[in-house]
Amino acid sequence: MTSLPTTFPSSSLTSRRTVLIGLGATALLAAAGCTTTIQPTGSSAGASSEGAAYLRRIREQAGLSPLSPDGQLERAALEQSAYMAQTGKMAHTTSFGRDFASRMQKNGVRGMSAENVAAGRFGMDRLFEMWMASTGHRNNMLNPNFRRFGLAYTADASGERRYWALVLGV
Repeated sequence: MTSLPTTFPSSSLTSRRTVLIGLGATALLAAAGCTTTIQPTGSSAGASSEGAAYLRRIREQAGLSPLSPDGQLERAALEQSAYMAQTGKMAHTTSFGRDFASRMQKNGVRGMSAENVAAGRFGMDRLFEMWMASTGHRNNMLNPNFRRFGLAYTADASGERRYWALVLGV
């Protein structure tokens, strides 16, 4: 059995410490290089305000009262749009398997609610055209029980593709 010395010269300790720090830094950089986290970009501040005009026109044409922008619903929409932009997929669930109903409950949204999602390289004109061309999305926007809404988008890392979420509530 070989015994290790109990003391080392100070220059030896400094060299070992430097080597260990270097190896640790290299390992951290290598690990960081292996991850491909997509960070969403862009801001949808004011999307609900801009979307109000579209929704007002859509609902007026159907003889319905306008919807009011709601901060609570906008936060719920922004949470979902950010999740979709980060993962690069349209979904009503999140990575934790949280479905729409549990997300609404977590955000303090009470009562009946619905959600429209979309993704693409387009603005609000095209967004609402597409939703009106889809029976389910159109029905959500024209539901006479809804009184409030929140609209948000988050751009993907390239800044070119937007992930939209519209949350409607009573």
